[in-house]
This record gives sequence, structure tokens and C-alpha cells, in this order.
Amino acid sequence: MVEMHLLSVNIDFSYNSIYALGVVTTFDRFMQGYEPERDQESIFNALCRAMEQDPQRYRQDAERLQAVAKGLPVKDLIGWLGQTTFLDRDGDLQAQLQAIANNPNFKYNRLFAIGVFSLLEQSDPELVKDEKQLTEALKAIAAGLHLSDDKLNKDLELYRSNLEKMAQALIVMADMLSADRKKREQRKQQSTTPVAPPSSNE
Repeated sequence: MVEMHLLSVNIDFSYNSIYALGVVTTFDRFMQGYEPERDQESIFNALCRAMEQDPQRYRQDAERLQAVAKGLPVKDLIGWLGQTTFLDRDGDLQAQLQAIANNPNFKYNRLFAIGVFSLLEQSDPELVKDEKQLTEALKAIAAGLHLSDDKLNKDLELYRSNLEKMAQALIVMADMLSADRKKREQRKQQSTTPVAPPSSNE
């Protein structure tokens, strides 16, 4: 929310669908395990509206881009994002990529980087697990869009590290809840077990 606010008041920032995908992906990943689950959508809506943004626009743009990425071989996607290949797939995205590449004042941000990562992940989940292939892909994309591949890599390293920590925390929480549930069940069984009457020999 802080980053979205800082971007919204930056004169060089302009909304694009890759940024929207980054916002949606970040929210969905870091809210995994949040209870009650049914409240997640209303929280997302409130977050967007607090920034005077339309949550439906974010969701629709994110879903559109995910569908595009799933339908493309990752080589083609990297070439497209890196502006070495032009694909007749999504006119809006094509126009946005060209605008970014031609804008020396484009306001790069971490949420945009996460959007790029999410596109690669949708196209080829194995590529993003291979450090060498991922680094090469990000380098090609950064070169085509005139971004710093160093910043892109560092921001995504932090993002993936935080995802790992979140996954570990969810496992610990699940273990704690399971252990607590077992203890309560044991106590319940003990309290309902009838006490044997004293023997006649006593």
C-alpha cells in the first residue's frame, strides 16, 4: 500500500497492466493463508480504492496478461517483453511496452518487476526456478525496455526470498494449529472419560 501511494503521487508514474499484475500477484501471494478467506477480496478492493483506483481494472488486466503469457512459448514472451519480437497478441500490452521502452523517465518500481516475473512464471514455471535462465531472461527484458537489470534482479531476489519466508511461516503456523487441535481433543477425551468407581476391597 505504501509503495502504491508513493507511486501514485510521483509525476513520472503511469499505470500499466504489468504493474497491475504485480499488485494483484503480490496481494494474492502474501495473503495466502489469511482467514477468513472470504474477506480477501474486500481487503483488496479497499486497498485499491484507498489509492483512488478501480480494483476491477487491476484484476481484469492481471487476468488478461496471465492468459496471454500462458498461451505463449517463453522464448516468444521474452522476445516480446524485450522488444526484439513483435507479436500480434495484445494491442494494449504492445503499446505499453513500446511506451516504456521509449520513455527515458519511465518510473520503474518493484511491483512492475513482480509483474514481469509473474508473466515468465505463467509461461514457463520451470524457467523461473533456474537461476541462469531467469537471469538471462531478465537481462534481455531489461535491455529491451531500457531498465536496470541489476535493479530488476535485486527486487526479484527480495520478492522470492520473502515468498520463501512466508511459505515457511505458513508451515510453522499449520503445525502449531495441528498440535493445538490435538491437545484440545486429548483434553476433551480426558474430561469425558468416566472415572472408574472405587473397588469393594478399599
